[in-house]
Amino acid sequence: MSRRTAVLLGLIGVVLAAAFLWFGEPGEPASEAMQIADVASERLTTSGSVVGLAGPAESHAWLGIPFAAAPRGESRWRPPRRPEPWTDALAYGSPCVQLASQFGGVATEPPGTLVGDEDCLFLNVWSPRFESSEVPTGDDRLPVMVWIHGGGNTIGYAGDFYEGALLAARHDLVIVSVNYRLGPLGWLAHDALHAGGEAGDPKSGNFGTLDLIAALRWVGENIEFFGGDSGNVTIFGESAGGKNVISLMTSPMASGLFHRAIVQSGSVASVSLASAVNYTDEDPPGDPFSARELVLRLLIQDGSASDRESARFFVEGLEASEVASFLRSKTAEELFSAYRRGPGGTRIAPPRVIRDGVVLPEAMALELFAEPGAFLDVPTILGTNRDEIKLFLSQDPELVNSNLGLMRVKNEEKYNLVSKLHSDLWKVRGVDEPAEVLAKNSAAAVYGYRFDWDEEPVRLGTDLALILGASHGMEIPFVFGHFQFGDETMTDFVFDEVGEPGRRILSDAMMSYWAEFAYTGAPGRGRADALPLWSAWLASDGQFLVFDTPADGGIRMSSATVSAENIVVLLGSDPILAPSERCKLYRDLFEGSGQWDESAYASLGNGECRSESGESGTLE
Repeated sequence: MSRRTAVLLGLIGVVLAAAFLWFGEPGEPASEAMQIADVASERLTTSGSVVGLAGPAESHAWLGIPFAAAPRGESRWRPPRRPEPWTDALAYGSPCVQLASQFGGVATEPPGTLVGDEDCLFLNVWSPRFESSEVPTGDDRLPVMVWIHGGGNTIGYAGDFYEGALLAARHDLVIVSVNYRLGPLGWLAHDALHAGGEAGDPKSGNFGTLDLIAALRWVGENIEFFGGDSGNVTIFGESAGGKNVISLMTSPMASGLFHRAIVQSGSVASVSLASAVNYTDEDPPGDPFSARELVLRLLIQDGSASDRESARFFVEGLEASEVASFLRSKTAEELFSAYRRGPGGTRIAPPRVIRDGVVLPEAMALELFAEPGAFLDVPTILGTNRDEIKLFLSQDPELVNSNLGLMRVKNEEKYNLVSKLHSDLWKVRGVDEPAEVLAKNSAAAVYGYRFDWDEEPVRLGTDLALILGASHGMEIPFVFGHFQFGDETMTDFVFDEVGEPGRRILSDAMMSYWAEFAYTGAPGRGRADALPLWSAWLASDGQFLVFDTPADGGIRMSSATVSAENIVVLLGSDPILAPSERCKLYRDLFEGSGQWDESAYASLGNGECRSESGESGTLE
């Protein structure tokens, strides 16, 4: 029995069963993939011959292909290098180093356990099944879709939850999924790390972003051997994967490596270089987990310094090469321990996606989108899920009672209101604002969507449709066309037979739209030209497509756009909330963002709200 099944059957954390969707990878360990080679899958790449296996749905699969050498030892915090030749591609490669999490990523170890390997830069390829002599060539080559997994850029990996076999075989596509370095191994902007590098190395701390660029370069050089068209590449990803899609759209280094982009529940957020590097008492101040603060934490952690002041005095007497050697001498366990919030911390939050002026411009994404020519102008789909935040609200004891695995919402009306406020703001930031700017400044079309499916069953007295609904990550199995969450028990818990017909109709439609977009740059009416027309977002009307089953209104266009101002009005007027609750919600929604408005905050609750700090920083 798997760990997840034991948790589920023990009635512990019922909602967590569905919450594996958050960051996307609830499957069995990568090493358990079927390892039966298929000689018909042999392909000759730039690194030599590679053999994969027969996948489901009349597909071929090549799993665990290294697109870069292992970034460990002296290669840690270096741009990715070319790998050694590889032959077998029969099993998923190791996840990158991360903390195990019941919210996704590696779920086979207790939460907070360090798992994965620094040798993790692998990708996977799926195509329709072709004999070696039948692989498409020339104009017959197939569109390519490259998936970037989510996980807050700290957890997750390209494993079996993102299996691309059905999408590839059904719509004649080549699907690729990629790993990339995570957390502090993927993003660390200390200038000392640039010492001793190779000539021409970008002086950047965005190593995870550089990994994605290297994977796209591998696709450009090799995907034709699998029948793919390197001149027609769509990048798509969910959550942090969507955020990474946005970052690639702003990176000059990714120019020409992809031609379309799909952002599922993503974000335009990033951090400034100063925030990622500086001490907290510098001007401008750095993040509490900035690169310089990390060095101080490590010095205190290993006993080289007794406190922050002595650690800073010590490190400022070192040469850059000595600081770099010190950092590279640390084990992954020591590094990740320095980021934990307390000894039992199970999550870390280092600065990620850094506007360093090298890999990513110094300007924020929305600023770049407002300037024609300042970003990679490709057809783009932006979407969110109607109830994004419910996945997280379901774990809030102030809103949900949990007793022996039975979960009850304390106040259904309040729960749905809080969800609407947060989820609408996610849509504002992830769809409406960037789509509006792109519609005005992009030569290519932009398309919006909202995923509304919420037909989960009642299980063990828990109403999953209420508690989760169309929550974060729920659209992923619809896009890939399979509803397997690692084992049959998990799948049957979240999806029931009653809802299967509508679920399949919706999934088929989403796959068809995604494929048509990959082929043409416009989702249109899907591959069979039989679905409702998905019109482009226009600055004049802001139309987007709603994804739902026929029983709940079906697939349809809508123009129900939202704004931060609308959200503030609803927050201030709804009678459900007490004044103190309005104040807290406003802080939860806007504190630390560029949308913070001190006067709007103070006016909530008949003037009862008062800013704790009197000011708020801007969202980075």
